[in-house]
Formats: sequence, structure tokens, C-alpha cells
Amino acid sequence: MSAIAVQAAHLRSGLVLPYARAGRPDGVPVVFVHGIADSWWTFEPLLARLPVALRGYAPTQRGHGDAERPPHGYAPEDFAGDLVEFLDAVGVRRAVLVGVSSGGVAARLVAGSHPDRVAGLVLAGVPAVLADKPAATALAEEVRGLDGPVPRALVEELLRGLTARPPGRGLLATLTEESLKVPARVWRETLRGLLETDLAATLRGILVPTLVLWGDADAILPRADQQRILDAVLGARLLVYEGAGHALHLEEPERLVQDVAAFAAEVLPDRRDGGAPGAGRDAAAP
Repeated sequence: MSAIAVQAAHLRSGLVLPYARAGRPDGVPVVFVHGIADSWWTFEPLLARLPVALRGYAPTQRGHGDAERPPHGYAPEDFAGDLVEFLDAVGVRRAVLVGVSSGGVAARLVAGSHPDRVAGLVLAGVPAVLADKPAATALAEEVRGLDGPVPRALVEELLRGLTARPPGRGLLATLTEESLKVPARVWRETLRGLLETDLAATLRGILVPTLVLWGDADAILPRADQQRILDAVLGARLLVYEGAGHALHLEEPERLVQDVAAFAAEVLPDRRDGGAPGAGRDAAAP
């Protein structure tokens, strides 16, 4: 099991994002990008299982978990901009980006706009588009009129629908508390950004190696949605997790880590990621 350290990344914009780090310093850098209402905690099962060949980072995005909550800036391009600044802050020149669920939108935006920073892209349970997904539009409608915290019942129902087989009770309780930290306005603005952005356009121009992971029991994303990604991204390949639901990283952490490690060995075999110019110094989180 890999030891996990929690630190704070100071971005050029002034935002401070907590992040978890695990693995050896000389490992291939892999950055995990969470979806709406999550935090770095959603990747705890992955970070704990990292092989020695990888060095894992999992930032908590703006507005989420214990990250700072600016009044504005919750469109996909805002999260993508933070991700590039995060790479600079932790001194990673090139990394494998692993986006899960809606976090894959920010990851693929960075892959398209900064291919020099992305050695490879993994999209795990990531939508090609969202505006045609009833679950996404229904959730946006539920949080539209909320002010203050999102109801616990809504969070618990949402988490139950993410997997075909429920994760352990301890992890589920942690994820629930992390989601409850996110103000309704952040849910609302993040969902609005995802639904109003032309997500199909964010798939164009991606030239980095891309691996698509999808569970065939995903209640949110049909197979046809994943085919749109495969058709749009040159050379992308698909791995199907039979019997798994939407949140593959929670349901199949061991397999997902192994698949990411094998992919990382293909795209960064020499581990020459180097340090980003002018990288900031990270401070330990209290």
C-alpha cells in the first residue's frame, strides 16, 4: 500500500488547492481529476494501490472539498486552467491525466490545448456530451433553486447510483461528507457550465494517446456515448469493465490502477517528465 500525503498547491492565480500525493518521486507522474461534488478523497482507493512505477497526484478542484471557493469561475475551461497551473505548481512537466466522470472534460481540454504537458489521457466513465443525459439535467433542476448546503438525501441518492456494486461503508461515508462541503451555488454553476458548453467540441483536436474506460452497467452513460469519444479522438481505444457501473475508480480500483500503469508505461516509458519551469513550492496542508 502506498503512503498518502496531503499538501497544498499554490496556483499562479492565487487559488490554493489541497491535493493528495502518493508513490515514488521517480515514478511516472499521473494526475487524477475528479468530477462534480467530489474531492481528492474519491481517489484514495487508487492512491493507496499505486505501483512503484507511478507517482500519483489528486488535486481537489476549486469550490470542492476543502479547496478555496471563488465567487465565479466554474465552467469547464476554468477547471482546465487550474489543472495546467497545478502541473506548474507541483513541478510536473508532462503527466498522464486520468479524468473520471465530469472531471474528464477538464482533462481533455488540457490534452487538446496543452499537448506538450500531457503524455496520455485516460477517460474513465466520462461523458462525450451531457445535455442529452436525463440524469444530468434532472440533477441540475434539483439544485437550481437551492441556497446553502445540498440536502444529504440528494447526495446519498446520487452516490448510490454511481456503482453497480456499492463501495465500502467507510469510503461511502467519507464521500458523502466531502460532497456536503460543496455549496449549492458551486453545484449549480458547475452543472450549468457542463450543460451549456459544447462538450462535443472539446473532443476535437486531441492528438495525445487516449484510453477510454467504461463499465457496461453504467446507468448514466450508454455505449453509444462512448463511441462518440472513440470516433472523435484519433487512435483512442476502449476497455470495457463488465458488470461495473459509472464510478469505475470506486468499484474496480485494483483493475483501474493496473490499466493506468500499463498505459503510462506505454506513453512515458523513460519517465523523463522533468520539472516545470518556475514551479512553485508546495506547503503541507494543516
